[in-house]
Formats: sequence, structure tokens, C-alpha cells
Amino acid sequence: MSRSLRRGALAATAVVFSLASLAACGAGNDAQTLEIKPDNAAVTKGDIKIQNALVITKGEKDKKGPAAVSATVFNTGTKAQTLDGITLKGGKSKVVLKAAEGSGKITVPAGGSVVLGGKGNASAVIEGGREAVQNGNVQDVVFQLSTTGDVELDAFVVPATGMYAGYGPTEAPAAAPAPAPSGSPSGSPSPGASGSPAASGSPAAGATPSGSASASPSRSAGH
Repeated sequence: MSRSLRRGALAATAVVFSLASLAACGAGNDAQTLEIKPDNAAVTKGDIKIQNALVITKGEKDKKGPAAVSATVFNTGTKAQTLDGITLKGGKSKVVLKAAEGSGKITVPAGGSVVLGGKGNASAVIEGGREAVQNGNVQDVVFQLSTTGDVELDAFVVPATGMYAGYGPTEAPAAAPAPAPSGSPSGSPSPGASGSPAASGSPAAGATPSGSASASPSRSAGH
């Protein structure tokens, strides 16, 4: 075969491969571009699929406090499952789960999903998180589902900054100290009070028992 014919054959072959690659890019579920995995952790086991799993810390360097597990849990099955627990493999820190409704277990509905982290969603808070995890590390996290069982994956540990700012851990507000009672109740009558009772015998409109204002706790107490 002459060199010119050989070059023509090679060029035609290159065109065929290029067209095949472009066709694959737009071929739907089997497209090459869809084979690219997301940066955040994702895993599938049975009917359960977990995506975008992260461990998010408070963000402030060297500041102690809780961390949180953020993820989306999908249930492709026909029966609902509950998320019974989350553990950090190799760690002793407890992960406290809380449903979006505030009480009860976190339920992953059949054919639906549940989001962990963010306003109005269920939450998974790691107590003593900064002692258990460090930003930049990868943490082995185990999700415990009622039917599927343990679903394990590796999640990145990131600070609650930028796009993760709204998904970090939140601490319960500290209980306010009990206000101290005022020094002593007032026992003296109101200035200008008349010594004689009203003609009708009933107290004047708007009157309050003596000393009620001074006996109530001062708003400034403890400050």
C-alpha cells in the first residue's frame, strides 16, 4: 500500500474513533461523562444509595465543638427504612441523630430520600467532633439502616465555610442563668392613696396587687 493510501486509512480511522467518542458522550445513561464520580463520597448497597457524604466541622481553627455528618440517603426499594445510627469507624465519639420533625427516628421513605444537614432537615451531630476528626482527613463512616444494615463509606472532613456554611453543626444555646429575685418587696402604700374605700367596694379599674412589680425578677439580673 502506498504511503498516501496508508495516511488516508489512518485519517479515516481517527475520524471513526472521534465520532464514536462523541456518540458515547450523548448516549444517555451509558455516556462516558456520566461515569465520572462526584468528588464527595457515594456508595450503593441494596436499595440504599448514599451520596454527597461529608463530615463538616465548626470551621474555626483549633476551636473545640461538635462536627456533623451531611449526606443524602436514597431508598429505591418498596418499603421505608429507618436510619438507626451512624458511627465513625475507629472512633469513640457518639453521633446524635435527630429527625427533621424534632422527635422520632429518621425515616427514609420508599422511593424517596432524606437529607442530613441544613436548615429544616434531619441532623447527625458528632459530639466532641473536633477531637475525633480533623479537616482535610478522610473519615470512615458507617450508616446503619433498619433493613439494609451497615453501609460504609469514606467521607472527606471539611470546615463549615463557603458552600458548606449552612450544613455545619449547630450547638444548643446555653441555658440562661436563673434570674435572682429583687432585694425586698415594697410594703409601703402607693403615694397619694386614699385611706377610705371606694363607694362601690370594688378595686379601681386597672389596679394590681401591691408589690407585684417589685417582686418580679429583674431583667437585668445576672448581666
